[in-house]
Amino acid sequence: MLTCTYIVERIDGDYALLRRTEEADPHAEPKTVARALLPPEIMEGTKLLYEYLQYTIAE
Repeated sequence: MLTCTYIVERIDGDYALLRRTEEADPHAEPKTVARALLPPEIMEGTKLLYEYLQYTIAE
């Protein structure tokens, strides 16, 4: 199962742009995810953990 961490780079309406923390290419495009799939209390700069097809706030 895929497990990785993301940083919320920007919130744009109903979507959030996530940057993978393990990304080797600094110019890679951020991942666009619907905010309905993310925890409601996220803000820009929040660290998220993705595992088992769910996003949770990383401690």
